[in-house]
Amino acid sequence: MPRHLVPAALLLPLTLLLAACGGNSAADTAGAGTDGKGSLTLNVGDQKGGSEAVLRAAGELKNLDYKIRWSTFTSGPPLLEAVNAKAVDIGGVGNTPPVFAAGAGSKVSVVAAWHGTSKGEAILVPKNSSLRKPEELKGRSIAVAQGSSAHFQLIASLKEAGLKLSDVKVKYLQPADALAAFTGGRVDAWAVWDPYTSQVLNAKQGRILADGDGVVNGLSFQVAAPSALKDTKKAAAVKDYLERLRRAQDWVYRHPDAWAKVWAKDTGLPYEVALASVKRTNASRIAVAVDKPLIASEQQIADTFTELKLIPGKVDFAAFVDTRFNGGLPPSTTTPRV
Repeated sequence: MPRHLVPAALLLPLTLLLAACGGNSAADTAGAGTDGKGSLTLNVGDQKGGSEAVLRAAGELKNLDYKIRWSTFTSGPPLLEAVNAKAVDIGGVGNTPPVFAAGAGSKVSVVAAWHGTSKGEAILVPKNSSLRKPEELKGRSIAVAQGSSAHFQLIASLKEAGLKLSDVKVKYLQPADALAAFTGGRVDAWAVWDPYTSQVLNAKQGRILADGDGVVNGLSFQVAAPSALKDTKKAAAVKDYLERLRRAQDWVYRHPDAWAKVWAKDTGLPYEVALASVKRTNASRIAVAVDKPLIASEQQIADTFTELKLIPGKVDFAAFVDTRFNGGLPPSTTTPRV
């Protein structure tokens, strides 16, 4: 049976969502606008359909007594480069970009975390593939974005199946190219994250061979510049900003349909794909503390990439966190929402 290609028009909007988990796409740092009033400006790094969109949808950008200047990036790595360069005070990324930033010796601090399900992080195979279990991936070609959370999820899933990364033929492709390779039959599998997972499933072009639930940590972060945290007034603005983000995430959990409509409009995603992704992944996230189990989990990711020589040396992830904003948040191991 011939495979139907995903319409090319869907590829570009989805590439804007790379920073959900990493990748190496270029940044688009054009300011997305300013909210609030006052003499203090908090420079926030964002992604299309990210923090600004959810804060606005949840009504959390009202009554700001400081300004938020938004800059939009297409992936986590360049956003963290901007944090390191002090061009951005704080921004949101997935669980892997901070590890690579730490490996590069960047001046960044993880200040807040959310724990969600990892069901959207999946190894996909074409609908009619003969592959039925991860063990059968040996010798097969798998597309993945290098340095992304999907990269680690692939490594961890292979390990669960008794395989090493060297047992498969890894094709390092960014999602738009990987999607084309996957639907065109040029790779046997694709390790990726939502909303790509939901897109493939919704189009009935593939199925999940393995997902990251119980295999990877399901964490996402807000990462700040240490220089901003040393400024008393900016640190107070960061604290307020994080509280607003936490309330906005609670709103997403209570209003998944409303958020899916906003997200679809903001990114160009089909509503059905956005809603599936929200229900599978986004709405499950709960604000948690930046604590010792979190550090240990991220340290494992760092050590894994060091062993694979994708990070040049040993990383001490504990040196790249700031726990002052934990407040009364639950442990990072708290079960995500369902």
